[in-house]
Amino acid sequence: MRRNLAARLGVWSAHHRKAAILGWLVFVVLATAIGGASGMVTASDDEMGVGDSGRAATILKDAGIEEPAGELVMVTARTAGGWRDAAADLSKALTATGDVRGLKAPLPSEDGRDALLRFEIKGPGDEAADRVQPVLDAVAKAEEDGKGQGISVRQFGDASSEKQLSDLLADDLKKAEFTAVPLALGILLVAFGAVVAALLPVGLALTACVAAFGLLSLASHQLHLFETTYSVMFLMGLAVGVDYCLFYLRRERDERAAGRDAETALRIAAATSGRAVLVSGLTVMVAMAGMFLSGLLLFEGFAVATILVVCVAMLGSVTVLPALLAALGDRIDAGRIPFLNRRAKKGVHASGGTAAKILKPVLARPKFFAVGAAAVLLALAAPALGMKTEQLGLEKQFGSDAPLSVSYQRITEEFPGGPAPARVVVESDDIGAQPVRAALDSLTEKAGDGAELTVHKAAGVAEIEIPLPGDGTDAEAKKALHELRDDTVPAAFEGVDATAYVGGDLASSEDFSDQLSKGIVPVFAFIAAVTFLLMLFSFRSVVIAVTSIGLNLLSVGAAYGVMTAVFQHGWGAELIGSEKVGAIENWMPLFVLVVLFGLSMDYHVFVVSRIREARDRGMDNRSAIHEGITRTAGAVTGAAVIMVAVFAVFGTLSMQDMQQMGVGLGVAVLLDATVVRMILLPSLMTLLGERNWHTPRYLRWLPRISHAEEAPTAPPRPDPYNTPVASGR
Repeated sequence: MRRNLAARLGVWSAHHRKAAILGWLVFVVLATAIGGASGMVTASDDEMGVGDSGRAATILKDAGIEEPAGELVMVTARTAGGWRDAAADLSKALTATGDVRGLKAPLPSEDGRDALLRFEIKGPGDEAADRVQPVLDAVAKAEEDGKGQGISVRQFGDASSEKQLSDLLADDLKKAEFTAVPLALGILLVAFGAVVAALLPVGLALTACVAAFGLLSLASHQLHLFETTYSVMFLMGLAVGVDYCLFYLRRERDERAAGRDAETALRIAAATSGRAVLVSGLTVMVAMAGMFLSGLLLFEGFAVATILVVCVAMLGSVTVLPALLAALGDRIDAGRIPFLNRRAKKGVHASGGTAAKILKPVLARPKFFAVGAAAVLLALAAPALGMKTEQLGLEKQFGSDAPLSVSYQRITEEFPGGPAPARVVVESDDIGAQPVRAALDSLTEKAGDGAELTVHKAAGVAEIEIPLPGDGTDAEAKKALHELRDDTVPAAFEGVDATAYVGGDLASSEDFSDQLSKGIVPVFAFIAAVTFLLMLFSFRSVVIAVTSIGLNLLSVGAAYGVMTAVFQHGWGAELIGSEKVGAIENWMPLFVLVVLFGLSMDYHVFVVSRIREARDRGMDNRSAIHEGITRTAGAVTGAAVIMVAVFAVFGTLSMQDMQQMGVGLGVAVLLDATVVRMILLPSLMTLLGERNWHTPRYLRWLPRISHAEEAPTAPPRPDPYNTPVASGR
């Protein structure tokens, strides 16, 4: 029998172990060094825009007009006017930093107890966060000096919030690395009971992440990235990398426990688990490619990052891992831990005892358990029917008690629309023409107090900053924005030779959400079609392909429901150190859908491949299901625990979107590996019977892929249902 690709790769690596190991190390070092030397290029604000806000940003960029990083500092006193001396001293200190321009006179609040200092950070707006520290120091000193006089000072702005966001992301990524890796290692120690066997998957996953980081830095010169992209890459790389190695290593150990010699055990693991890793990895990568259809730079970056890290982890699992296993031999069990390494007797598999107990009633009453499991998942998904999405502002990202959030809230209360005004950008061939100037003046006057007009005559561009009511992001602000876009601006420039677009933070958020709602349909259609085709080609079964999509959708729906309940409604949010924010980050549903469709295939392909392998050896449908589920239970459980642990770490980070991502993915993987794979999948396949494996006449041209390795197999376990088992020829 001709070996499949995974088997050929595994056998070659085992026979050329030095070349495979050295080649991997050279690849990792070169990718890291070249990527580090090239550096990462992050996306600028104008690249992130879509819709009218994106067009407004493009006009300013093409005209060479830098959008400065604005800062606001509010000085508060106990009595009206008591802020004057403190504000004057702070103004001098800010000017002395040399990093401030356009500092305006203090703007008093209605009751006279607060004053707002408005200024900009010198230089390009996308570099302001690197130069804002002297300003932050001056404000911190003013706040310290004012404590004894009843003066409080609060700051919020583009540069200060961007710096805090970058610092927080860096701290969170370090926390994730230093927490997730030991967690994964500890779980593997329990699973394998040996230090070397536990270190191997973690080491390969980390080297895959390091190499992918370098490759992503190179890719960022063509496709600029968001800072969160690296966090997503590490999350996916560690989880997938450990899983792939775990599946492979677990099968090799099971075959050794069944009495195989080292070479045969490795060959069987390569032909079966190695093939499942290739199919799963390919499915994940193609699913991630669906994010390119979103039309959003954020998702394009996520797609590149996840495809790179999954590809590297997959290749490492089917090449260098067999070489390492061949080189280590029995030393894979070095560093055994007492009571955790109880090797099975020859010919008897150690895993699957608990799974067999769970599976027995499931297969005995499949209809009852199928309906029950589906009901549980649908009940968990129910809150998602009321899901609300929005681009969470920085004040929600950091938490309501964070100093930056408190500053934002206080400033918007006293000076509505200040931190996030709408920005109307007007372009004309003759910006100084009388009709154009009349329209600009009319719009500025109609916008009321606080509106500011800036004309860049040489560039043929004008800007009008218009404060929005409310806090700049609530329903009142959104209503005002829509009125501005739909009525006020079109009316002002009707019949005028000029083009006007409304931008600003809220406009960008609304345009981003609109694009997401348009992009989710083609992305989902692409992922569903690709998943269907890959499963169809792998198993030659329409039923398997359709049920794969259905089971994944149930997992995704349950994840949506839990995310909505926890973060939108606040149910149990305090248990993970979070809080109710009233909405889900607008990019999260699409991201979770894509990632879970990919990750679910890890377990699904691995489990169904083992069931099909038993079928190819001659077992009937129910016995094959029992065999496949129980033999893969240990690997699936270990992989799921590691994934859930890694995602749980992200659920405890500081950023709200990282928390939502961690909880959503963690819950979905947990449900997928337990309720779906242990109850719903076997009960559904039992109900479907032989239809699982039926290939329609019109599809019989598909290549027949054997899921069983040609080596003699271990004697099957006694059939718990007293069903005769074919001898398999």
